[in-house]
Amino acid sequence: PLKKAPSLHVSVQESLRAYIAENGLQPGAPLPPEGELAQQLGVSRNSVREGVKALESVGVLEMRRGVGAFVKAFSFEPLLANLTYGLGDVLDQIEDVIAVRRALELGMIDQTLERIGPDDIRELRATLETMRERAERGEAFPDADRQFHLLLFRCLDNAVLTRLIEVFWLAFYRASNFTDLTNPDPLQTWRDHVAIVDAIEARDLASVRDQLDRHYQGIMQVIAFNKSGHSNGREL
Repeated sequence: PLKKAPSLHVSVQESLRAYIAENGLQPGAPLPPEGELAQQLGVSRNSVREGVKALESVGVLEMRRGVGAFVKAFSFEPLLANLTYGLGDVLDQIEDVIAVRRALELGMIDQTLERIGPDDIRELRATLETMRERAERGEAFPDADRQFHLLLFRCLDNAVLTRLIEVFWLAFYRASNFTDLTNPDPLQTWRDHVAIVDAIEARDLASVRDQLDRHYQGIMQVIAFNKSGHSNGREL
């Protein structure tokens, strides 16, 4: 039975998480009925209901009307929603997000160089062509940029890495509203991406790291320009 009333809602959540872990419940598994949980925890049904709602909001549980609560498959979406909400437009924190993303990609790029194949490089080149076409029209290409970074690491077949890249990419765009910025030199942005692929195709790890690092230096310059009140843009 739970005894600390002031933090009862937190205790109920922790107890529900523990119940899931200790019983090895997999995604899709049902929780016991609300009344049974309340009896086991020594709390009211309302406290159990609030705990379930809280865990539903962070993606641990899902409620099925008329049926009950079920364990939900893990998803980064609640993390993404909370991250972008918390960041708001605070550029100092956005710099921290970019720093983590830079470390993630630079730390994994050597594995990409070991495993990337001709099909992956062909798709990267096709994405570069999309970038070039839009750049020649003076347009931004955020969707192609996102696809580019996902393709860089697709060969690793690492679902967690893929979602982390998406989380940090989307967090930056959503939190900073940089999607709407005008890129003064989209062709140079395209050339930066071309340099990364050229280095990968040459199997030159030092050059790949250098080009990717330069890419992130450009992103930091965008943030610096924005802080100083200038309007500048660069795909990320």
